[in-house]
Amino acid sequence: MGTANRKGSAVPLLCTMGALLALLDPVQPTRAPDCGGILTPLGLSYLAEVSKPHAEVVLRQDLMAQRAPDLFLGSMEPSRNRITSVKVADLWLSVIPEAGLRLGIEVELRVAPLHTVPMPVRISIRADLHVDMGPDGNLQLLTSACRPTMQAQSTREAESKSSRSILDKVVDVDKLCLDVSKLLLFPNEQLMSLTALFPITPNCQLQYLPLAAPVFSKQGIALSLQTTFQVAGAVVPVPVSPVPFSMPELASTSTSHLILALSEHFYTSLYFTLERAGAFNMTIPSMLTTATLAQKITQVGSLYHEDLPITLSAALRSSPRVVLEEGRAALKLFLTVHIGAGSPDFQSFLSVSADVTAGLQLSVSDTRMMISTAVIDLFLLPLEPTLPCFTLQAALLEELFLAPVCQQVPAWMDDVLREGVHLPHLSHFTYTDVSVVVHKDYVLVPCKLKLRSTMA
Repeated sequence: MGTANRKGSAVPLLCTMGALLALLDPVQPTRAPDCGGILTPLGLSYLAEVSKPHAEVVLRQDLMAQRAPDLFLGSMEPSRNRITSVKVADLWLSVIPEAGLRLGIEVELRVAPLHTVPMPVRISIRADLHVDMGPDGNLQLLTSACRPTMQAQSTREAESKSSRSILDKVVDVDKLCLDVSKLLLFPNEQLMSLTALFPITPNCQLQYLPLAAPVFSKQGIALSLQTTFQVAGAVVPVPVSPVPFSMPELASTSTSHLILALSEHFYTSLYFTLERAGAFNMTIPSMLTTATLAQKITQVGSLYHEDLPITLSAALRSSPRVVLEEGRAALKLFLTVHIGAGSPDFQSFLSVSADVTAGLQLSVSDTRMMISTAVIDLFLLPLEPTLPCFTLQAALLEELFLAPVCQQVPAWMDDVLREGVHLPHLSHFTYTDVSVVVHKDYVLVPCKLKLRSTMA
């Protein structure tokens, strides 16, 4: 009997210890995508096109480097043959569905044997590439196979054999695959820039984190991202989305290089973070003074013996919410507005509940989404007065305070986001020919890529 009692008393003790340990262990954020993008085949072709000059520089530096002994096979003496020019005639990238990419480079060389006319040489490089996620969470473009070939452009068999002999002494074909690895340094730097910490306001930041390696298909390269938000360097635990987000199906006829998709949850999390940072604690000026307000609300005259400007102090009473429907985006704010006078000793004599629905206008500048607001609906409801004897009708509330709230709340929010919100992007590219299309539950941003002029 005593043993049974001891066992029974241990159960609540274990439950209590478990609860305490659960409190000590911080809750890990749910890893779920809230945005992403698809690089289309046209976008891949553009990246190949702008990569040609960089590839030519890398190959020229290696192939035309000073003739150190290790550049010449079979001889420690300086070669009598030299490469006089290197040109990348073609560079292309294509998708290998469910695997990765294939890189093709066609290089034209001119090799000048001593006292003879330079002979044309073509080098063909084929490399298979794949993307892995490193332990630091960054994506890495890696080579999984490389096949270089070299051919002298000669029509006569004897000349061709002689040219081949010369080429074997001038070009180390096996080292060409090392050049391919060097070509991947720049794209890998760009992939790292994708996960940079971007500012929203002076004390708010966001960061886009890949959840897995991208998916390769005929449609393009799809990457799902999770956005983390920070306030003063600490990650904000945003509410979990009730609806999992996945990249929508895209039209096969798209002429865009890149199509970004941002979920409704992304926008709600953005405003949730701004609320946590206190960005929506607003001070709203009014054209009213205590004297003019006393003409409508006689009790005000007994509170103030001098004429003071009326001020409205607003704060969110619950978290904001973004609603996306076909063709329109709306922000719902739930405010408590305290009405009073006095500065710096503000004294509130009335509190009002203000439910605001604001239309969101979305556009893109460079790589930032610009968000502007305009009130489309506002409902004011008096709360319990801070001071007794205040009883107001809703119609009088709207007459006195509707206009300043309608005007100042959107202006305040626009000022908070005046710098825009950084979209997922690579640091050396900007977006052009952008359109923003609002759908139910998500926003699509089709655009074209443009290499920044400093990198061209």
